[in-house]
Amino acid sequence: MSKSTEDKPDNGMIVEPHIARRGLLYIVSSPSGAGKTTLVRRVLAADSNIEMSVSVTTRAPRPGERDGVDYHFVDHGVFDSMKGRGDLLEWARVFDNYYGTPRAPVEAAIRGGKDVLFDIDWQGAQQLFEKMRDDVVRVFVLPPSGDVLEDRLKSRAQDPPDVVAKRMAAASSEISHWPEYDYVIVNAQIEQSVASALAILSAERLKRARLLGLSEFVRKLQAVL
Repeated sequence: MSKSTEDKPDNGMIVEPHIARRGLLYIVSSPSGAGKTTLVRRVLAADSNIEMSVSVTTRAPRPGERDGVDYHFVDHGVFDSMKGRGDLLEWARVFDNYYGTPRAPVEAAIRGGKDVLFDIDWQGAQQLFEKMRDDVVRVFVLPPSGDVLEDRLKSRAQDPPDVVAKRMAAASSEISHWPEYDYVIVNAQIEQSVASALAILSAERLKRARLLGLSEFVRKLQAVL
């Protein structure tokens, strides 16, 4: 009996080998209203091996948001202390509030082969890329048109008209950073956008550089041939 036959279970099914992998940082950015939040939630629901990075922020919670789930809501003093201690991987000021990514849980997830999803702007994406470029995958989400973007902002009914106007004015500047990203998704139909985001995730997980256990697996494979 050959060794390859012995490795098969009794039911004849071939067991997929476990190959140790380093996790990745999956960054999704977009102007406000492009549908990024819905896309991110759908990706998280569809894939159990990716978890959301929970940012800290100085802004007030919106209706329905929960501390520790949607964000860690802190005051400016706490935020400044975290910056000073080096506890944030990245931070940025957005619309008069501050946002940042706690360092410890992200680094622990990456070492453990767990992927982390980031809903952050281009400033945060740049900082993460500078610090952990080999682990970063960047996706930029565009709206299908300016009219659709404005309609989505108005339909959220969470921001007053002056804030909507401010976000529309900032959209062009935010969109100008799309060339800095590895992938771009035009979010016209959410189902197709989710499929594209998941396809990107699957492909990036298969990159040879991330498969830390691949060399050992190949050596064992060659040893029985």
